[in-house]
Amino acid sequence: MTGTPTLSAEALAALPASDRIRYRLVHAKKRYHANDNIADFLEPGELEQLQAEVQAKMQDVLQALVIDTDSDHNTQETAKRVAKMFVREVFAGRYAQAPSVTEFPNAERLNELMIVGPITVRSACSHHLCPIIGKVWIGLLPNEHSNLIGLSKYARLTDWIMSRPQIQEEAVTMLANELQDRVRPDGLAIVMDADHFCMHWRGVKDMESTMINSVMRGAFLKDPNLRREFLSLVRKS
Repeated sequence: MTGTPTLSAEALAALPASDRIRYRLVHAKKRYHANDNIADFLEPGELEQLQAEVQAKMQDVLQALVIDTDSDHNTQETAKRVAKMFVREVFAGRYAQAPSVTEFPNAERLNELMIVGPITVRSACSHHLCPIIGKVWIGLLPNEHSNLIGLSKYARLTDWIMSRPQIQEEAVTMLANELQDRVRPDGLAIVMDADHFCMHWRGVKDMESTMINSVMRGAFLKDPNLRREFLSLVRKS
């Protein structure tokens, strides 16, 4: 839709929900990759319309797979269920606003290592839309200017970032960016260990392999003792 003319309100309203949302994104020159959040470009009622559109397209996919959804009682509601799953659950991090997170000043000037985890991660590979299931550990070294957030909020922010189609390397970096902006610590470390079902289900069909990656920032990058302490405590957990 790049280079398309500006549409009137009436013409825009006549488009399917996906085209209206895409139109706004393109005209705002905003990226809309699989792991991008586009909640700011959805208007009230459009998520329901988008879900209905996905359901119709998924029904076409089932038809193309030569599945008789009329006679097969197991697949008569499959398109509806998959559309709801994609839009409201496994890819909800694309369409929902960031969770509300109350931030508190570091009144006691805490500056010791804190670790949150393991936080259960449920995501999806953007290459095959297969599940990614794993754990995340977050290490923080706050300073007197840091904002402190409740423990449950780390899990909520992690789920919001991870509930999108993506690759693990980018997901961990996105989570690090979000926490860096909110907490502003002296040091930030994240480790993710996950099973990738695009390897388990298909391709090499290797059931044993997992992927572990990390992001180290600030003090964790500069201080090898702090980094070793964090990694040692993660291994014990």
